[in-house]
Amino acid sequence: MKKALFFIVIVVMMAACARVDHSHNSGVSLLSQAQLLTMTQHDGYIVATIDNPWGSGTLGTYILVPDTIAMPDSLPQGSVVRTPLRNALVYSAVHTSILAELGAGACIKGITDAQYMADSAIVARLQAGEVADCGSSTNPTLEKVIEMSPDGILLSPYQENNYGCVTSLKTPLIMCADYMETSPLGRAEWIKFYGALVGKPQEADSIYNNVANTYNRLKTERAAQTATHPKVLTESMISGTWLVPGGKSYMARIIMDAGGRYPWTDDNHSGSLTLDFNQVLAAAKDADVWLVKSFNIKTYADLKSAYELHDRFDAFKHRKVYVCDTSGSHLFERFPFHPDVLLQEYCNIFDGRDTDLIFFTPCM
Repeated sequence: MKKALFFIVIVVMMAACARVDHSHNSGVSLLSQAQLLTMTQHDGYIVATIDNPWGSGTLGTYILVPDTIAMPDSLPQGSVVRTPLRNALVYSAVHTSILAELGAGACIKGITDAQYMADSAIVARLQAGEVADCGSSTNPTLEKVIEMSPDGILLSPYQENNYGCVTSLKTPLIMCADYMETSPLGRAEWIKFYGALVGKPQEADSIYNNVANTYNRLKTERAAQTATHPKVLTESMISGTWLVPGGKSYMARIIMDAGGRYPWTDDNHSGSLTLDFNQVLAAAKDADVWLVKSFNIKTYADLKSAYELHDRFDAFKHRKVYVCDTSGSHLFERFPFHPDVLLQEYCNIFDGRDTDLIFFTPCM
């Protein structure tokens, strides 16, 4: 009798444990396009997991619990983040921009690399002392970070995983690895993660749905209507190297969705490729269109002055170079979560329509 009772207790305990584990592992998925990010809605919290794009395992798991409810008695393993964030340290202008678009710009109380922030509202708040300048993103000033006491640090991870002094803090380090996604809509869908962090999930859903609908419509129309598929070269030679998007990057995907042929489409990298001049020349000498992002190139003379062999490419000879002036453009802040805008621009360029361009202009 005692043995039977003992086994019944064990079975009940195992069943209870199984129910707890099941509650943590089940949930409603909130994403469909992102490859590196998963989000599941549970009763009272969201679990967000970011995969490591450079290897196995994860960069982080975050348990997002609204601060309007009591902390649940049982939570899965991960960094607990009370939402909405109200006192965030944000490393990148890309993410300050999307938080502002979500209507949560007020939660940004600290930034790094202030000299590269182009957003006028952030600059004004920085000058007024409402936003702390925490120094360099590679190694922020610890005293400044401690003084602002952030409830979340949004940083862009990289392969070496060395984030300086902030790793000594108990503040959740939120790995914004969206830039390593392999599709434009996959990256754009991360807006739902940022929306959840700042208590703006409906706004995030609305923005993403509009972007996805427009992107898919443009992609379908382009595929159905065009018979031209220009070969497209990007970037330029800088300090002895030429960085181009990998063949599985979202930038390569936008070019192909706009009807372009990309020279490195067979490459399997989602990040950038570091090439020398001869490698680029061999693959893209006959490029029909050349897209250059630079703060100091506006003319063909500038392009040749930057590297004298730039004139070897057909796009240079045929005057089919388009330049984005990164010193004044909001390209980097806008297109990651609005790839539909860049897709439209590429469609216009590839069709020879030079009017109504937002980011690029014909090289002079």
